[in-house]
Amino acid sequence: MLANSELILNPDGSIYHLNLLPEDIASKIILVGDPDRVESVSNLFDSVRVKKQKREFIAHTGDFNGKEVTVISTGIGSDNIDIVLNELDALVNIDLAKREVKKTLTTLEIVRVGTSGSIQSNIDVDTFLVSAYGIGMDGTMNAYDYDNRSDEQDINLDFSDFLFEAEIDLCLPYCFGAHTDMLKKFSELNKGITLTHNGFYAPQGRQLRAERAYPDYIDTMAGFKTKYGKITNFEMETSTIYGLSSVLGHKAISLNLILANRPKGQFSVKYKEKMEELIHIALDKI
Repeated sequence: MLANSELILNPDGSIYHLNLLPEDIASKIILVGDPDRVESVSNLFDSVRVKKQKREFIAHTGDFNGKEVTVISTGIGSDNIDIVLNELDALVNIDLAKREVKKTLTTLEIVRVGTSGSIQSNIDVDTFLVSAYGIGMDGTMNAYDYDNRSDEQDINLDFSDFLFEAEIDLCLPYCFGAHTDMLKKFSELNKGITLTHNGFYAPQGRQLRAERAYPDYIDTMAGFKTKYGKITNFEMETSTIYGLSSVLGHKAISLNLILANRPKGQFSVKYKEKMEELIHIALDKI
């Protein structure tokens, strides 16, 4: 039995942070960072049966073309992903009343629809990019036992060696891939390798007033080659979504709208309409 301090429930029996009950969610999940984007997704539903919110976590569940879908906002960052993925899993795979893991487990299909910045000059703004792999610089998955990794571990080892040689003293990186079934669903989109960070400014090579420790960080990461290709983009959630989905037995994929081209210093001027297009793609394919 899971202790009260480990599996925390609200007085109505809902899971602590998300404020959701098991019957509130579908097995097909769309994750968005921006809480305002939840309604942009659910407005496309044929009907909506659940609308709940607690803190930055807004969840809508409804019907789209005969299939039930839940869209939920995560807020920004891998720390929030740690909360959202664990609590979504608890809703389907733990008997909350008995505080016991169910004998028969449910696999969720999880699609992140988010924004990202390209670090390769040839990947233009407004491009749609699927993260085939997510390399984590955030450290979240290092708290989990994931010795059952597949050959994606090769990137982890190569990348760690590279950081050491480049004298970049950051958190030990880890790497997980998108689920192969989900990659097939979105096979028509460009694929890349995504680097997930624990911050938006200096961790991603930006500088306003606070000085960066690694001024050449973007160029260094853009030049790094793995056997799967070059690192294509920076963001703040993908590797943790992939890591926790792998550990918990869910199928995940991350869809990125490239808002910025970092080498060229460009930012999208039509990101709202392009995001709506990407949402349509996610709903049609999930």
